[in-house]
Amino acid sequence: MTGVLAGWWDGLTVLNRGFYAVAIFFGVIFIWQLAASIFGISGGDESPDSTVDTMGAHHVPADTQETLTAFKLMSVRSILAFFTLFFWAGSLYLNNGVPLTAALGWSLAWGGAALILVSLIMNGMQRMQETGNVTARSSVGNLGTVHLDIPAGGQGEVRVMCREMMMHLKARDVDGKALKAGTTVTVIRVLEPTVVEVRVKNTGETSSPAGGG
Repeated sequence: MTGVLAGWWDGLTVLNRGFYAVAIFFGVIFIWQLAASIFGISGGDESPDSTVDTMGAHHVPADTQETLTAFKLMSVRSILAFFTLFFWAGSLYLNNGVPLTAALGWSLAWGGAALILVSLIMNGMQRMQETGNVTARSSVGNLGTVHLDIPAGGQGEVRVMCREMMMHLKARDVDGKALKAGTTVTVIRVLEPTVVEVRVKNTGETSSPAGGG
């Protein structure tokens, strides 16, 4: 197998070898970035400063920062997609004996298609995340019910109304207390698109809770 690959590589022109080398380089980086965006490999640890507080004065700056970060990531991944497909297409066309000018033309077309497609995909993923975040924000101030026990300092689940729709959100107690299923709570703030902080309902609150335990 090694001999076959060596013979194939030796049969390539210097230009074709260069195209393959660059294609592999960009391909590895692009796959890593794509995996990071899908599985959350990067950017998973948020500092307290990045927490989305819908009750505080830092709401708009936090949103602006998130939007700028998402735009930069989409731009980087789109550019990576362009170069990845451009050089892979060029490598294959040159390997099949296509003249350089025609190979470059087709490579530009494939690279442009990749750039547009990845931009659309990343934009769609970002919109889905923003929609989830906005929906969770509509629960702030509402009463809900602990659905799954919230351990002390840990995370459980609450059932709460968001835009006239019953939702199950991951939840933590704002003071780190343990809350049993069935406890009526008030949503204080949104930490992540599907994670909120809650506090046991005050005596004076009269809004109806989101169902029983």
